[in-house]
Amino acid sequence: MRLPTPLLRGRLIKRYKRFLADIMLEDGREITAHCANPGSMLGVAVEGAPAWVSEHNDANRKLPFSWQLTEVDGVLIPINTSNPNKIVAEALDDGAIPELAGYAETRREVKYGEKSRIDFLLEDPRKGPCYVEVKNVHLSRSPGLAEFPDSVTARGAKHLRELITVKESGSRAVMLFVVQRTDCRLFRPAADLDPAYAKALGAAVAAGVELLCYDCEVTIAEVVLRRVLDIEL
Repeated sequence: MRLPTPLLRGRLIKRYKRFLADIMLEDGREITAHCANPGSMLGVAVEGAPAWVSEHNDANRKLPFSWQLTEVDGVLIPINTSNPNKIVAEALDDGAIPELAGYAETRREVKYGEKSRIDFLLEDPRKGPCYVEVKNVHLSRSPGLAEFPDSVTARGAKHLRELITVKESGSRAVMLFVVQRTDCRLFRPAADLDPAYAKALGAAVAAGVELLCYDCEVTIAEVVLRRVLDIEL
């Protein structure tokens, strides 16, 4: 997935009201950028850390800047939580996820369950349907360890219950975690931050829902799905 160009470098002053970030650019301008991340951004929204923003001329948007990347302890981290769906869409088109290869058709944002939409519905006459839910991961509190979620997510637990129902109906159900950073080797649910989600994830696995976790190659120019990470419940 290509990132917008050019990106302007600066340093994060503060992130606030969930969707706003004040950033001091290298040219001396202090700007307010849109932050496309509704989560807590624990360990990612580090005041004083390097930050990159894109600038646009869309008159329909209130803010002309969007926060795209941060750098924490030398690691580039994309902050936009909508990136993983775009990254996975490209990877599916390229056949870069072997576990999800061989399906004839891919549809996105398909209604299912109780007023939910599945991120990807893979369909094939021979294989049957495969429902794939994608989650963004950027939390890492210990070297090499990626964790999700970074705050309580009732919505995430709901999605797991929906996937259990899918599996019980006879279809394939997959939970795919996309780690938007390069320094992790292992994924684990953050049970101390959201015990209910960790419990729901365990229940999903027990019901036959498949778990996948991939990290990404991240540069200032693009973010691309890279390699499978081990999962520990």
